[in-house]
Amino acid sequence: MNLSRKVEDIEISGIRKFYNKVVKVENSISLTLGEPDFKIPKEVKAAMKQAIDEDKTTYTSNEGIFELRKEISNYLSNMDIKFLPEEICLTVGGSEGLLDTFTAVLNPGDKVLIPSIAYPAYESCVKVVGGDVINYSLKDDLSIDFESLRESIKKHKPKAIVISYPSNPTGRVLTKKECEELHNALMDEELLIISDEMYSSIVFEEYHTISKYEDLKDRLILIGGFSKMFSMTGIRVGYVCAEKWLLQNIVKVHQYNVSCAPSIGQYGALGGLKNSMYHIEHIQKDLKERRDYVYSRLLAMGLEAKKPEGAFYIFPSIKRTGMTSEEFCEKLLNETKVAVVPGTAFGPGGEGYVRISYCYDREKLKEALNLMEEFLYNL
Repeated sequence: MNLSRKVEDIEISGIRKFYNKVVKVENSISLTLGEPDFKIPKEVKAAMKQAIDEDKTTYTSNEGIFELRKEISNYLSNMDIKFLPEEICLTVGGSEGLLDTFTAVLNPGDKVLIPSIAYPAYESCVKVVGGDVINYSLKDDLSIDFESLRESIKKHKPKAIVISYPSNPTGRVLTKKECEELHNALMDEELLIISDEMYSSIVFEEYHTISKYEDLKDRLILIGGFSKMFSMTGIRVGYVCAEKWLLQNIVKVHQYNVSCAPSIGQYGALGGLKNSMYHIEHIQKDLKERRDYVYSRLLAMGLEAKKPEGAFYIFPSIKRTGMTSEEFCEKLLNETKVAVVPGTAFGPGGEGYVRISYCYDREKLKEALNLMEEFLYNL
């Protein structure tokens, strides 16, 4: 029996593919997943428990409870991002928001610009709905190569572009100058802008976003969520923001896909936005300290790395070892039981890099980096 060729041609995420190898190695130390070790705030727990006690376990509206959409609108306005509650839809995590968005806006053969180093779901979602992926290049410092971007727009006439900051896997954040240049590059082009800002609450420097520009809003789709903000990855609550003409079509896909985001999770996120914003300051401070530790250790090993400005990943170059990303990660895992993700899991530009997630406890980080340092010394 033949299945969908579009799905058969898609491989599982390179992150998960390597993680599946890791779980077979007994006593391995995995720095592979974006799973923060922080506990969910007590206010989020209390709000979910209260929702259960009050029997708020039925379907919500397709778009989600209005109170939460209003709080999201207020939260975004503090970052100069203007979306009304009516322009926001709650989704089952950011992942569902991404797939709903691509399904709603793409026709077979439509081209989508995606960074050459990017979260792998972008490419897979585009292919699932029959779109074509065009990569735009990054520079050696992992910033946007604007010359490559402009050439790609001119040559391929894409329907949409994906922007993702803070970046998974690089940890890069747009500088003010880069944000302005990105705005200038896109303002006169007729293409949709999909901005994935799932990590926007974890920023160590100033945060600049393409979503703040009013002259782009009529064709901009913002995707965010609470998995990283409130350490509630398994609760699965995200959101999509867009003007009504766009959102109403995304909601159609969302409606037939899941009906609504989990009601209990929505009330938990509402409790978080109202009462747990201190949690963001806490995790920013803690993760910044871990970032500084990991960054300094990698430099001491002789590896080149760009210091992350957000999220909780670092993307060092392993080119000096002479190995491919896959070879390096396989050898590191087999010889030291330390697991990091091959850079090729994040696109063609990822060859020669690995991704290290530093959202793990400090003792685990120290042990893993000690073993990695010994491994590199023995090479």
